[in-house]
Amino acid sequence: MIGLILSAALIAMMLCAGTVAVRHMAGMPWRSLLRSSSGGDPSVMTQADSDREYPREASPVDFNGNGVDDYADIVAGARADATNHPRYDSGYYEGGYPPDDRGACTDTVWRAFRQAGYDLKAMVDADIAADPDAYAAVAPKPDPNIDFRRTGVLNVFFAKYARTLTTDVADREQWQGGDIVVFETSRHIGVVSDKRDGDGTPYVIHNMGQRRRENDYLAFRRHMTVTGHYRFDASKVPRNVLRTWQE
Repeated sequence: MIGLILSAALIAMMLCAGTVAVRHMAGMPWRSLLRSSSGGDPSVMTQADSDREYPREASPVDFNGNGVDDYADIVAGARADATNHPRYDSGYYEGGYPPDDRGACTDTVWRAFRQAGYDLKAMVDADIAADPDAYAAVAPKPDPNIDFRRTGVLNVFFAKYARTLTTDVADREQWQGGDIVVFETSRHIGVVSDKRDGDGTPYVIHNMGQRRRENDYLAFRRHMTVTGHYRFDASKVPRNVLRTWQE
């Protein structure tokens, strides 16, 4: 008798668990269900799905001639900095550049552009010298040791030499890997990843001292307001400003 009671209880528990599982699955997006059944991470869109639903816009420029377009290089450079995981440091350095094991949000950006062959520091310095009025509000007293590491300065630079795109994160098709995203004008900056979450929202590669430097920050319930979204266009940069990274 006891054995029959235990067996009945076990069956009831199994049926209850199955019902809960079905209810949970019914509330999941169908894309997540497909990814879960295929063994993938349901919180991350597969590359195949991302390529199909949000076709990548390749840059027409391969500035460093390495066979990889600029936007892909920028993502690779930002990801390399994220992997290196420098300790957060926004301090002042003679010569401008912090050590490789240190950096702030702006350092992720110039290191990303270095991967594509651009010397972002030299370009910012040259543009400030050529057009100081454009930077008067963010760099009233120009200083090459720090200007390129100021989010507000980079915001002005990209507003001049990049395509200005939507700040609406819900307009997912307009967000591409290699784009630059600015938060609250001068507070924070990052590089848009080619990786997306399960809903198609792009990840951001950025440094605010967090453990995961490539994350779904734009999908956070609370995140800083997006005030700038840019796609760099080297054809807009005048020759007296364009600079090549010198090893």
